[in-house]
Amino acid sequence: MTAPILIFATGNESRGDDALAPLLLRRLDAWLRSEGRAGDFELIEDFQLQIEHVMDMAGRELVLLVDAGMDTPAPHTFYRVRVDASRNLYSHALTPEALLAVYPQVCREVLPPVFALCIRGEQFELGAALSPAAESRLETAMEFARGLLRDAAVASWEMRAQHQAYPAHAS
Repeated sequence: MTAPILIFATGNESRGDDALAPLLLRRLDAWLRSEGRAGDFELIEDFQLQIEHVMDMAGRELVLLVDAGMDTPAPHTFYRVRVDASRNLYSHALTPEALLAVYPQVCREVLPPVFALCIRGEQFELGAALSPAAESRLETAMEFARGLLRDAAVASWEMRAQHQAYPAHAS
C-alpha cells in the first residue's frame, strides 16, 4: 500500500549545507515514528531529482519536496510547485517544476499537489561541514515541517504557501 503523503529530500551530505534536506528528513522520520504516524508518510532521499522520481509521486494525495538553496530567502521558503518545463537546467537532473511537467507523460494520471520547502544554505563546497547558520535554519525548518505534517491537507498547505514569496530559483 502506498502512503498517502510523500516527503522527498534531495541533497549531498558531502557538500556542507547541501545536507540540510537529508538531515531534516531523518529528523522527521524519527518524529513521525515517535508520534505513531510513520505509516501515513513515505520518506525518500536522493542526491537530485530525476525523471524516474515521477513514479514515486504516483498515487499520492500530497507531495513535499525538500532541498537546500543558496539564493533562498532565510530561513526557508515554502511554495506550491507549478509545472514549468522551461526551468530544467540540466539533462541529468530536474527542477521541481520540470519534474511536474514530465509527470503526466509518464504516469498518465492527474498530478498530486506538490509543494517545496527550500532551506537557505551558505556553503556547498565538497568536504565542508554544515554551517552554523544552516544548523539554526535546520531547527526552524523542523518546526515548520512539524506544523505541515500535523495538518497535512492541501488547503492548509496552500494557506501557508500564500504567506511565502515564490522563489526565483529554489536550489
